[in-house]
Amino acid sequence: MPDLTLVIGNKNYSSWSLRPWLAMKQFGLEFQEIRIPLYTSEAASQLSQYSPSRKVPVLLHGNQQVWDSLAICEYLAEEFPHFNWWPKEKTARTIARCISAEMHSGFQNLRQNMPMNCRAKLPGKGMALGVQKDIDRITTIWRDCRDQFGSDGDMLFGQFTIADAMFAPVVLRFVTYDVQLDHIAKNYVEAILAIPALQEWISAGKAEQEIIPAFEF
Repeated sequence: MPDLTLVIGNKNYSSWSLRPWLAMKQFGLEFQEIRIPLYTSEAASQLSQYSPSRKVPVLLHGNQQVWDSLAICEYLAEEFPHFNWWPKEKTARTIARCISAEMHSGFQNLRQNMPMNCRAKLPGKGMALGVQKDIDRITTIWRDCRDQFGSDGDMLFGQFTIADAMFAPVVLRFVTYDVQLDHIAKNYVEAILAIPALQEWISAGKAEQEIIPAFEF
């Protein structure tokens, strides 16, 4: 069996942890999970045992450390190539990598003003300057991918790929803040929410007791 351990943060708050966790669950990889509550006095020292960046997530595979969500997903795609981590067709695969990288590096206004919080319901909150522009770009990505590549399923490229894992935390943000969406975006949100592994994550997040004030309104 694969010797895989994924170190994550709070499930209620840690959007970066969700991404590789969801991908690994969707592709049926068995792994151990180490959860380290973030923003505590012990967090930095605990994280330093696993991650040179002292951030989550980090994948441990035998003696190999892999940190950063997208790097973990790319590593897993190389280690377990029999799964369709990326679309098979070249153009779709290229676009999937582009939008995953864009999600990885962009949308700072959305991130800062609509932090992930699975427990909360905060309709209308977080609509600061620049947030709607981020929302519009994200929904354009979703619409274009669904129109061009989504004919054989409900995900961005039909079947689940790393790109869907990268945007899953955005789906949870849109639910928390009750973001108004067109029908294509709504259908995609519903499809992501219907993934059993994501429901498992949400339930675990809601059951957590820690509160991080920076991520609460």
